[in-house]
Amino acid sequence: MTLLIRGGRLIDPSQEIDAAFDVLIADGVVAAIGERLEPPAGAEVVEAAGRVVTPGLIDMHVHLREPGQEYKETIRTGTMAAAAGGFTAVACMANTKPVNDERSVTEFIVAEAARHGFARVHPIGAVSKGLAGDELAEIGEMVGAGAVGFSDDGKPVRHPGLMLRALQYSQHFGVPIIQHAQDMELSGDGVMHEGVWSTRLGLPGIPGLAEDLNVARDLLLLEESGGRYHVAHLSTARCLELVRQAKHRGLAATCEVSPHHLLLTDRAVAEGEFSTHLKMNPPLRAESDRQALLAGLADGSVDVIASDHAPHHVDEKDQQFSAAPFGIVGLETTVSLVLDRLVGPGLISLSRAVELLSCAPARVLGLPTGTLKVGAPGDVTLLDLEQAITVDPSRFRSKGRNTPFGGWTLRGAPAGTVIGGRPIRLA
Repeated sequence: MTLLIRGGRLIDPSQEIDAAFDVLIADGVVAAIGERLEPPAGAEVVEAAGRVVTPGLIDMHVHLREPGQEYKETIRTGTMAAAAGGFTAVACMANTKPVNDERSVTEFIVAEAARHGFARVHPIGAVSKGLAGDELAEIGEMVGAGAVGFSDDGKPVRHPGLMLRALQYSQHFGVPIIQHAQDMELSGDGVMHEGVWSTRLGLPGIPGLAEDLNVARDLLLLEESGGRYHVAHLSTARCLELVRQAKHRGLAATCEVSPHHLLLTDRAVAEGEFSTHLKMNPPLRAESDRQALLAGLADGSVDVIASDHAPHHVDEKDQQFSAAPFGIVGLETTVSLVLDRLVGPGLISLSRAVELLSCAPARVLGLPTGTLKVGAPGDVTLLDLEQAITVDPSRFRSKGRNTPFGGWTLRGAPAGTVIGGRPIRLA
């Protein structure tokens, strides 16, 4: 199949391009970029005038729930949500049932994603068998089946010896270890950020120190072992400073932040009258933390924006705040939130936003995508910067409706995706 995307504004930070270029994709890869390319005979033409053309966006932190919790999400609904949200690829966490800690589960996820074809799916394998934190999972076997990183996300890798071995062993395969940073003793039974608002509301808190302490330990282990270390959904100012300093020391440390930690604080729990759609882990932090994360976006300390898409059934969230599970959905809100609340007011440039959502996650996970260089996979996202939307969870493709952004009016939205030169069309 040959596809010409014509007349758009191409933004590709991997090539420092921001110009009116056409993109020609043939046999699944980028064949040419340039001005006023002529479509080859038989080529399909996508008119992109007035739209931004970027390398396919990648959400490197989602929970697809399948196998085992299909009532929350399936690979089909999750990848449809990804396509609707402008993502051509997602990386899915290992806390499925059974846990993705062996080759057969990884192979199932890859095959199921290929069967539906709405987005590429890159499995993240478990660091430890059963997420139990005792014994290293079969990392090599899972890499052979398609895993691109390893994490016990949902839980931290608590034992320092296991983290050390994971960092050492993963070097044989060139894959990152992704940490859900949380000292469980310090966080205890907390349900929101420990601070003035948890005190006023009478809810047990999770101190920022619980995240900071875990990352500080891991960075020492990284310095000892080598390897690649990535902090998932980083949420505190001090944790970001630790990662920043590690980078300056030359360590292979990276981090991601989620839109909700960039746009909301713990005050929202009070203003939201204990809405469980404001309960996530790590929790919404203080305004000083939020400001530090925004500064990290601008100065390059933050590598990636990822949604931490975590769908739950409505009945699970329809409980008291303290009893409801952690997590919100994000695949279908992230791009518009970034465009409206970060790019719109000038906190980051549009090119930086594309880097955070495409080039950088590809780099962290070692993917060949995240670029539109000639010869790269023909994965493309189209953006409409002028389209105004109102977030309506009832229209989500995801089975999850658990978002704190329902009713928000945003300017800027995904306008389409292309995978390997194939336009994705949702019924």
